[in-house]
Amino acid sequence: MIKNLNDKDFVQETSTGITLTDFWADWCPPCKMQSPIVEQLDKEIGNNVKVTKMDVDANPETANEFGIMSIPTLIIKKDGKVVEELVGLHSKDKLKNILAQYTN
Repeated sequence: MIKNLNDKDFVQETSTGITLTDFWADWCPPCKMQSPIVEQLDKEIGNNVKVTKMDVDANPETANEFGIMSIPTLIIKKDGKVVEELVGLHSKDKLKNILAQYTN
């Protein structure tokens, strides 16, 4: 199940294991296209990867820390360290292939 994060719980929620965070905003058309892809991905690999979302308008501190200038941005962390940052719309297959590098 996808968890919506905020500035206060982001570090704790993404500090262990493999996490994928979708940084998005309500007014962003590509974000609305990315969202169902992320939801499908969570259903398929949610046992191996913790999938989270963060609204950049409601949580500007974390977005600023990562220098997020364009959305959607997907950040993959392994044990709290950023291992991938993907900007723009990405297919489920591409995301699965990237995540497989860290889950296998």
